[in-house]
Amino acid sequence: MTENRSIDEIREQKLAELQETHENDGVGTTDSPSDPIHIEGQSQLTDATETHRVVLVDFYADWCGPCKMIEPTVEEIAAETDAAVAKVDIDANQRLATEFSVRGVPTLILFADGEPVEQLVGMQNKAALIDVIDQYS
Repeated sequence: MTENRSIDEIREQKLAELQETHENDGVGTTDSPSDPIHIEGQSQLTDATETHRVVLVDFYADWCGPCKMIEPTVEEIAAETDAAVAKVDIDANQRLATEFSVRGVPTLILFADGEPVEQLVGMQNKAALIDVIDQYS
């Protein structure tokens, strides 16, 4: 019994450590306005679009070549504009992708005042994305 209690105590300690690490690693938070917000579900997306006036949401897939090519541009936009940038992995969040009619990746959806206002599919250049963001900022 003492051995089982020790294992249970270790499990509880490890769980607490993992939770603390997760809370402090920036996932789903906006510690810095230039850090993309990694969305893990509808509630996080709602929080992001309600917290920030303008949010550019990048629906992507790890296996997608164009998604990898546009990622530096999306990160630059996060650093250089007032818009928050959120990233949604369509494989991990298929329900969100379906809800927003994401049929190809990358798909970028711009939210303004909590509502989707623009949807851009495929590769986009930085200037075009900034122009769209500026229309709603």
